[in-house]
Amino acid sequence: MIERYTLPEMGRLWTDRHKYQTWLQVEIAVCEAQAELGYIPADAVEEIKAKANFDADRVNEIELTVKHDMIAFLTNVNEYVGDAGRYIHLGLTSSDVLDTALAVQLVDSLEIIQAQLEEAIQAIRYQAQQHRYTIMSGRTHGIHAEPITFGFKLAGWLAEMLRHRDRLLNLNKTIAVGKISGAVGTYANVDPRIEAIACQKLGLQPDCASTQVISRDRHAEFSQVLALIGASIERFAVEIRNLQRTDVLEVEEHFTKGQKGSSAMPHKRNPIRSERLTGMARLLRGYATTALENVALWHERDISHSAAERVLLPDSCILTHFMLREITDLTKNLLVHTHNMERNLYCYGGVVFSQQVLLGLVTKGLSREESYAIVQKAAHLAWNKTDGDFRKLISEDETVKKTFSEEELAACFDPNKHLKNLDQIYQRLGI
Repeated sequence: MIERYTLPEMGRLWTDRHKYQTWLQVEIAVCEAQAELGYIPADAVEEIKAKANFDADRVNEIELTVKHDMIAFLTNVNEYVGDAGRYIHLGLTSSDVLDTALAVQLVDSLEIIQAQLEEAIQAIRYQAQQHRYTIMSGRTHGIHAEPITFGFKLAGWLAEMLRHRDRLLNLNKTIAVGKISGAVGTYANVDPRIEAIACQKLGLQPDCASTQVISRDRHAEFSQVLALIGASIERFAVEIRNLQRTDVLEVEEHFTKGQKGSSAMPHKRNPIRSERLTGMARLLRGYATTALENVALWHERDISHSAAERVLLPDSCILTHFMLREITDLTKNLLVHTHNMERNLYCYGGVVFSQQVLLGLVTKGLSREESYAIVQKAAHLAWNKTDGDFRKLISEDETVKKTFSEEELAACFDPNKHLKNLDQIYQRLGI
């Protein structure tokens, strides 16, 4: 991932140096397990731990010749360790180290993502609390529907993020799995107890049935959950973009001092951060598709997944972390224009209250068909007219005048009717 979208705490987990450090951590955990079981001398392990080191540039240099990153790494480590190095990687295959170390990296990445998700949850909850009763027009198909509150809209965002919290907790169990089972997973040259001990030292569980690799359905699930988080963030971002349109302008991204929106048009205040998040979500979905295609490997393993994973797993983690940070800050500093919400709500004389009038007429004894025709006629006469006034037109209808008192008709246009049950939703979500 390019530096522009890489935050340091996540980026450091995916450097070559950190990758090699994690490989070494796995190799040492295996050596310690072998020593505990008496397979190699304990003093050799102490020597390995004291001397083991690597130089990332040297590893890359060796790889140019051997064309194998794990062999290059082991060659360089042995340059530091000397004779005791013969006990490193004993009975292992490359993927024992690669997949187990990758699991450690993914677990560490998840921890950062989970922490950032919590910050996003708190930012959304705070704004929802501030706007519990900020009335606005709800929209379906992009068209005004009925009154809601901005807090209610945010409650939907919050519920979605809370589900992602649960998904990440479950995902940790799926991905925190290592394997030290040898060339085809049969433990032919390594005691299964070594795997159990080494995985425990690394904070992992042994895979219950690995081949030469850990099955890629786990990694596909990982990528899909991150893509799903990205899809939610995209939903929030698209909502902000729509509500920031000049003709709506109910919310707006914070425009910082000195910020400029266009090289040509000085008036522009564009929702650039929301647009950026929309584009990034597309990348996460693309990576999830690739991760699914990585599941079907030949027999006990091929490396068709390898090159793709070198890109998609770091990028997915880095992007998800960046997107969560962005939506958190965007939500915290979101400008909410309540006066425009009220203006838009009463567009065309309050057509959003049409169902209340319809239900009132039906309750009074008119048929639904007759009631619908009366209300629709008045609403459509008011629609898309500068002076369109649904409330005035409906109040002049002879049937309506005979059916409703002035007070009863006015009650149909009371937006608070639409808020009466929202507290139940807020209570469920701790808003």
